[in-house]
Amino acid sequence: QAQQKEMMAIYQREKINPFMGCVPMLATIPVFYALFKVLTVTIEMRHAPFFNIVRDLSGRDPSTMWNLFGLLPFNPAQVPLIGGILDLNLHVGVFAIVYGFTMWLSQAMSPQTGIDPMQRRIFAFMPLIFTFALSQLAVGLMIYYTWNNVLSIMQQYVIMRRYKVDNPIDDIIARLSGRRPAPAE
Repeated sequence: QAQQKEMMAIYQREKINPFMGCVPMLATIPVFYALFKVLTVTIEMRHAPFFNIVRDLSGRDPSTMWNLFGLLPFNPAQVPLIGGILDLNLHVGVFAIVYGFTMWLSQAMSPQTGIDPMQRRIFAFMPLIFTFALSQLAVGLMIYYTWNNVLSIMQQYVIMRRYKVDNPIDDIIARLSGRRPAPAE
């Protein structure tokens, strides 16, 4: 409580509004809504293939864990009684799982200093929540979000290597190879 009072005193003394920090985040909402509409409504995206993996960028991911990620010619919606649940709420495809993994890795590479332990636990569940929530969107949007995460991971990796900071990617590689992580150059 003393820390919070001191922070509020600093905000008042320096004339800083701590709630203005979320305004830039609110500015991105129209951009994401526009991306969603572009990928679901425009005629150019209808039946637009993506490397022969996806046949329609404006539709949902055709692969799901219920048809072994596209290996079985099976539509989970046709299962009696539970088909609607499998096809709607539990329709998690390959791109949603890859998105969840890249979001988790991106969060693991971000500095977590000064964050409340309860917020840290909530942030730990965010990749899982977003995996299920965004799996219902157009697969083109999932590809976009996943690629954005991959670029963020690569950028953070380069920065961490340049400043000789330990990062989770080197730790994971060291564990898989059975060696100790090499110091960053």
